Amino acid sequence: PYTPYDLAELVKLINSGEISGKIAKEILLEMNRIGGSPKAIMENLGLKQMSDQGEIERICREVIDENKALIDEYRSGKVKIFGAFVGQVMKKTGGKANPQVVNEALKKLLAAK
Repeated sequence: PYTPYDLAELVKLINSGEISGKIAKEILLEMNRIGGSPKAIMENLGLKQMSDQGEIERICREVIDENKALIDEYRSGKVKIFGAFVGQVMKKTGGKANPQVVNEALKKLLAAK
């Protein structure tokens, strides 16, 4: 139900940072199910990746404030706990936050705490 052009468009959306690999899988499933342009599916389903640094930092601050106990564990050397912070941010954003921006913002905020 889709063309090579549609697949190329999907790859461009990933490369431009508009969607993540996870979101691309959802779009591909919809392309298989109903056909159509990846960009149109992304817009219709509201699947565009969140990359606004200010908004992501605000959400990261919320997650850090809600998990004060984890900060002490993280600082004591349990670096794997960093993944718990990332997971909470992704949960709050419905998996739409740009993981690279989330990681950078959390590292910056946790270093400042």
